[in-house]
Amino acid sequence: MKRIWDISPAVDANAAVFPGDTTYSQQLHFALGPNCPVNVNAITLSPHTGAHADAPMHYAAGGVAAGALDLVPYLGACRVIHCIDVGALIKPEHVTHALENLPPRVLVRTTNFARQDWNNFTAFAAETISLLAIRGVVLVGIDTPSVDPATSQGLPSHQMLLQHDLRVLENLVLDAVDAGDYELIALPLKLMQADASPVRAVLREL
Repeated sequence: MKRIWDISPAVDANAAVFPGDTTYSQQLHFALGPNCPVNVNAITLSPHTGAHADAPMHYAAGGVAAGALDLVPYLGACRVIHCIDVGALIKPEHVTHALENLPPRVLVRTTNFARQDWNNFTAFAAETISLLAIRGVVLVGIDTPSVDPATSQGLPSHQMLLQHDLRVLENLVLDAVDAGDYELIALPLKLMQADASPVRAVLREL
């Protein structure tokens, strides 16, 4: 059997969200007992909870919703690049060492221990997104809450994703993943009116 790495954080009431966004909650709707054969819970959460795929609808008027996304970018060969402790932004010079024979998906590990924390995380410089797109990348991922800094209003990296029609995964956990090539499997749910979708992201040996 090929080895699998689960690169998704836990989703529960402790899962961090953007300040003011909807936190995870769960309520028992049907309870297992003498008159009911099952437990069924109702859950409330932001679609940006845990590992998730942003849809263009999130950052572009009239953009495609999560349920209409082509699944091809979320499944296939990818490269994990380590850019640990590089500062506020992943700049082109931080990834150029790993671009030879680049597969069409790139995940960047920025820290030794991923944390769902909206303070002091590393994001992408927009020019790095552009560089990866020019090299044929169709999806980028990161082990922090966003490809843009928390205080950004213009969202230049999201806008660069839009310009190049790239897909994105955020809030991954790459703590146990060495730099190198893997198979990515991280399919968004078919949420036809949602601006993002949680994913259960995994990597598998090639």
